[in-house]
Amino acid sequence: MSLKVVVAEDAALMREGLVGVLTRFGHQVCAAVGDAEALMAAARAHRPDLVLTDIRMPPGLGDDGLRAAVALRRDRPELPVLVLSQYLEQSYATHLLDLGGQSGVGYMLKDRVAAVTEFADAVAQVAGGGTVLDPEVVRQLLRRRQDPLGRLTPREREVLALMAEGRSNAAIARSLYVSVAAVNKHIGSILQRLDLPVDGDAHRRVLAVLAYLRN
Repeated sequence: MSLKVVVAEDAALMREGLVGVLTRFGHQVCAAVGDAEALMAAARAHRPDLVLTDIRMPPGLGDDGLRAAVALRRDRPELPVLVLSQYLEQSYATHLLDLGGQSGVGYMLKDRVAAVTEFADAVAQVAGGGTVLDPEVVRQLLRRRQDPLGRLTPREREVLALMAEGRSNAAIARSLYVSVAAVNKHIGSILQRLDLPVDGDAHRRVLAVLAYLRN
């Protein structure tokens, strides 16, 4: 699917790279800007299908990009937002997940953009209302919940990490070289052991896992 995207990144080389990757996958970049104020104006003018923004950018060189994303989601709760960061900041991921509706959001490290297909998949998943977290963020959250996760087997912990990344059952099976039926069995066991809701679609399942990891 072709998306209208607004890109916000203050580093010109990175900004052009993002535009190039998005264009390569058939998306239309309706604006590419270098600061949070321009991001706000562009998103409101173009009403894109997705906002892709750095977290740290002018004018304050703090978390201006993230705060702009929060403001845009406040105005338009259904707007998908994928944020990029040079550094791993768990607090940024937590703040992002608290955006209204908790859907159509993603947090990725900039290094992950080099994995072009993975990045393009994340763009499509967030635009479709999914939730995407960088694997490093997931691992950090898992470490924080190490004691409760003692109820899980090593294989179940691997499956849980991949679930929290937003992977489908088929993708988890491919990653672990097991059958989809085996993955389904592991997921059922995980949800039962952690007292998470068993019913619901894949996106609600991911949100349930993330809610558990964040507590």
